[in-house]
Amino acid sequence: MTERKIWNENHKRLTEIILNPNEHANAIELFLSQHAFLFSSKMFKSELTTLEDELFQNISEETLRKYPVTCPDTRNSIVWHLWHITRIEDMTMNVLVSDNDQVFHTGNWDKHLQVKFMHSGNGMSEDEVKELSQNIIIPALLSYRLEVGRKTREIISSIVPGQFKQKVEPARINKLEQQGAVKKEETWLLEYWGNKNIAGLVLMPATRHNFVHLNKSIRIKQKIQK
Repeated sequence: MTERKIWNENHKRLTEIILNPNEHANAIELFLSQHAFLFSSKMFKSELTTLEDELFQNISEETLRKYPVTCPDTRNSIVWHLWHITRIEDMTMNVLVSDNDQVFHTGNWDKHLQVKFMHSGNGMSEDEVKELSQNIIIPALLSYRLEVGRKTREIISSIVPGQFKQKVEPARINKLEQQGAVKKEETWLLEYWGNKNIAGLVLMPATRHNFVHLNKSIRIKQKIQK
């Protein structure tokens, strides 16, 4: 709980400084620290216990895949939450920030993961969530997360002073739409991203969004395995 409180305080600090070019180096350093807490410590071969490490301590495959779950704010499985946050980060960082290709596509991750869904996971039916929860290859999911996380860190580390203020380019939003990155019923998400600047994507999809869903996943685990 102490580490999570510190994370929240640091996120407020990041929000305060990220648009200030004079604080650019500090913002990058703080982002990298915040981001590291959201991924497995395997990414850094570190002794730091991260939020993802906490989730996977003494967790069973049955718990990871269980769907539906009986939690106040979600019915979805833990593996769905992990897949969803990774897809969102992949899309926003690699396409919207970097104007590059998604890791998902360049690494043939649909085959490795054994999922037929290319989109973000928003608006999935119960049958679709059930199918993903039952069939996704968990070791591949964790490898995909690591690759996306590493790529994000490369992208943000290369941002130059002033770039955080840049608005998301409409052509990049169109690219995601053409790729089927969101379901047709969920185009609000593209509009939401299209109204952001680079700082906004860093402060939500690449950090806060992960934090929220990892905390949900830990609560699911605690409820199932108590």
